[in-house]
Parts: sequence; C-alpha cells; structure tokens
Amino acid sequence: MAEIELLNKIRKEAASKGKTIVLPESHDDRVLQAAEIILDEKMASVITVGNEDKIRARADELGLKLSGLRIYDPEKSEKLNDFANFFYNLRKSKGITYEQAKETMKKDLFFGAMLVRENIADGSVAGSTASTGDVLRAAFQVVGMKEGLSIVSSFFLMIFPERVFSFADCAVVPNPDAKQLADIAITTADNHKILTGETPYVAMLSFSTKGSAKHELIDKVIAATKIASDKRPDLKIDGELQFDAAIIDSIGKRKAPDSDVAGRANVLVFPDLNAGNIGYKIAQRLGGAEAVGPIVQGLKKPLFDLSRGCSVNDIVNTAAIATLMAK
Repeated sequence: MAEIELLNKIRKEAASKGKTIVLPESHDDRVLQAAEIILDEKMASVITVGNEDKIRARADELGLKLSGLRIYDPEKSEKLNDFANFFYNLRKSKGITYEQAKETMKKDLFFGAMLVRENIADGSVAGSTASTGDVLRAAFQVVGMKEGLSIVSSFFLMIFPERVFSFADCAVVPNPDAKQLADIAITTADNHKILTGETPYVAMLSFSTKGSAKHELIDKVIAATKIASDKRPDLKIDGELQFDAAIIDSIGKRKAPDSDVAGRANVLVFPDLNAGNIGYKIAQRLGGAEAVGPIVQGLKKPLFDLSRGCSVNDIVNTAAIATLMAK
C-alpha cells in the first residue's frame, strides 16, 4: 500500500510539471505501451526515436493510442547535422572524426541524450533493451556531470509498508573515495526530499558506531561524513553509524545519544558497492521492500537507466521520477 501511495503521488505530481520525456527505445513494445500510459495520464509529453512509419504501424498492431507522441527519426531529422557537429566538438579531443560523430548521433540513445542536452526534452528513460554501460555512456558523453560533484551515482527508493528509505549507492560506483561518498550522500539526500517530501536524515553506514571499532574502512566513512557536513551544513548527516543504530530509535539513543540522525535515518549511504548492492537485495528479497531504481543521479539533467527485465509500469514510474527531478 505504501508503494502504491508513494508512486501514485509521484505520478500525480509529475502531471503538474508540464515536462517532456524522451523514451528512445521505440523498438521495444514495452516502451510504446508506457508511452500510451504517460500520455493518457498527461504525466508528460513524450518523444521517441526511430522510423515513424514502423513505430506507428507497430502501435496499431498493439492497439495503442499514441495521440500526441512526437517521433524523431535521426536518419531524416534536420537536427542530425547540428547534433553531429555539436558532438564532434565535444569529443574531438578524444580522437573522434566528424563522420564517427554523425554515425553516433544516429543511435537512439545518443540522439535522445542530445534532445535532453538541447532542452527539447527534460529527461530521458532508457535501458529496457540497452545495457547500463551504453545508457550511461551516452549520458556522460552528451550531457555530462553536474557542476560541483565528483561522481555520478545512483540510489534506490526502498518502500516498506510503514517507511520509505533511499539506499545509495547500490548500482554504479564500486568503491567511492571519501569525497565521492560525500557527494553520493548529498545528492541522495536532495533527491529523497524531492521524491518523498520528507526531511532527509542521512546515515553514513559502517560496521562501527562512533568509534566502537578502528579500521581504515571506517576512516573513509568518517572523512566522508565531515566533507558532506562541511559542504552542506543545512543537511542532517551523521556517521559513522551501524545499520541498527541508524534506523532503530532505542539502539540509536544508546549507541549515539548525541546524534540527530541515529534512530531516525531515512537515507542510508553504504560505504561501497559490495555493501550497497547486498543490502538493497536483502531488504527487497527478505524484507519485502519494493525497490524502485536504480535512479541515476549527478548528471546535469536526468537520464535514467532501466533494468532490461523492467515492466511497462517500471518505465512509467521511472519517467515520472525523471519528470520530478528535471529542473
């Protein structure tokens, strides 16, 4: 019930924003089905990429009503040469030729990312057929990282019946250093507030609470906590905290009595990808949480990656989240 309520809230709020989302992978039936729902709920305007005749014919075969869908065919688009020139200038220092840039811009992920960069769309959702590497490569090369951040990362919304948490990073950064871990904490806190409306309480997780153990792995978490707190003194961030001290009030009071975060954390920042990926899957598979994500963060604009096993509803929900996170 909590999952349905939160996602419905996100979808309704998305509908009030008047944004445009590009779903590049028009060759996937799930994408066309998701486009129909997004358009029907007036959640956003929708663009897709590909051959218009094939897309419309397939939509008819599926019985879909895609009134209002905008389609860009890179092969025929008047924007192709401009996009190719722009991409060539972005990447020529890496050895790319103009001809290679033009061929790259014909690819749906890259053309879609350029639509976002050029403010024709506010965000992109892809990955139902493409790999995470391909989705993020287009995002990095075309849109780039947000100023002031050291890393692009991800988080999951973990929805339990009574509480919603954000877990980071569980999908992208294998072993962040202290500065990167601090930026993961800050971006996750900001996005948790955007999506849930809650004040974020950020716990920097470790196997120690406030000096209960000594190790270089703990030192990284302590350093990251200080960097994040100094960079964003307006946020409630504390560490190092063990998981139980972070989320259980009685244990938090006992182990970290002076902490504003212990016992009430709703943003949980794991020290590395081993811990994060294992942690979210335990919460999902044994704890019964609904995991929404991974939601990519740290780019200048939202370009989100899907699991290749995603459902139509996953695409719709991710598009709604992208809409809320777009400026």
